[in-house]
Amino acid sequence: AALLPRPARGLTDRLYCGRRVCYEVLGVSRQASKAEIARAYRQLARQYHPDRYRGEPGGDEGSGAQEAHEKFLLIAAAYETLKDEETRKDYDYMLDHPEEYYRHYYHYYSRRLAPKVDVTIVILVTVCAISVFQFFSWWSSYNEAINYLASVPKYRIQATEIARQQGLLNKTKEKGKNRRSKEEIREEEEEIIKDIIKNKIDIKGGYQKPKIYDILLFQILLAPFYWCKYVVWYCWWIYCFTIKGQEYGVEEKLYIIRRYMKMSQSQFDSLEDHQKETFLERQLWIRENYEVYKREQEEELKKKMAMDPRWKRYRRWMKNEGPGRLTFIDD
Repeated sequence: AALLPRPARGLTDRLYCGRRVCYEVLGVSRQASKAEIARAYRQLARQYHPDRYRGEPGGDEGSGAQEAHEKFLLIAAAYETLKDEETRKDYDYMLDHPEEYYRHYYHYYSRRLAPKVDVTIVILVTVCAISVFQFFSWWSSYNEAINYLASVPKYRIQATEIARQQGLLNKTKEKGKNRRSKEEIREEEEEIIKDIIKNKIDIKGGYQKPKIYDILLFQILLAPFYWCKYVVWYCWWIYCFTIKGQEYGVEEKLYIIRRYMKMSQSQFDSLEDHQKETFLERQLWIRENYEVYKREQEEELKKKMAMDPRWKRYRRWMKNEGPGRLTFIDD
C-alpha cells in the first residue's frame, strides 16, 4: 500500500468513480480542459454504448454486453464528475487529501442530494399559489353571503324598494322587439337586487369583500411596513396613555376589550353595534369589569346548556350508554 501513488489511496467504492481514477477512465490528464473531457467522453460513449457494442470476436456475447454496460456506466460517472467545475474541484481535493474521509463524503452527498431547483423559486411559487387560492376562496365566500342575503326577506324587500325608487326595475320590462322572456327578466332583477345589497350592506368578518392586500403574498411584501407601523403605534400608546396618562377614546376602549376577549379584528368587526355599545356601557376595558362579565357569560351558557333538550339527551346518553361504562350483560 505504501508503494501505491498518493491519489489512489483516497479512492473509495461509493464516491465518484469508485476505486478507479476518473481521469484515467476517460484517458485524459488532470490538466485537461472541459472540451478535451467532453471529446473523450463522446468517443468512449460511442464505443461502449450498450446499443452499439458488439463485443470481441469469438467472445461470449452475454458477458461482453454486461461488461460494456458496466464500462459505459463508469464512463458516464467519470464525465458527470469532471464536467462540473465545483464537483471537479472537490474530486481533485479528494485525490490530493485522501485522509479527510468525512469531508469527502459530506461534499459528495450534499451535491447529489441537493435540490435541483432553487429553493427561493419553490417558495415564491408556493406563496403565489396559496395567494391565488385565498383570493378565489374569499370571493366564493363573499358571493355565498350575497346570495344568502338576497334570499332573506328583510334585505330583499329593502333592496327591491331601493331599486324601484331608482327606476332600475322598470328598465327590465320592455315591450316591442326588445321584449324578453320572463326568465331573462327575473335573472336581471336578481342581479340588480344583489348589486344593491353589495353596495348598501357592509359585510364584515369572514364573508367580507376580499381585498388584494389581504392575501398572503402582499402580507409578506408589506410585513416590514406593518412592523414599523406597529412599533410607531406602540410607542404612541405608551407615550399617550402610560406617560401622559390620557383617557382612552372609544377606539382605544374597544381595542382593549377585543384583546381581553382574544378575538381577531375581523371577528370583532362582525359583532353587532348594540353589542359593542353594551361593552362600552359596562366599561369592559377595565379588567375587573371584564372578569365579572366573563363569569356572567359562563353562567348563562351553563344555564342554556342545562335547559337545552339536545344537551339533556347527550348527558343521558353519556350516563347510560356513553364511553367509560362497564356492565355485565344478562343473557
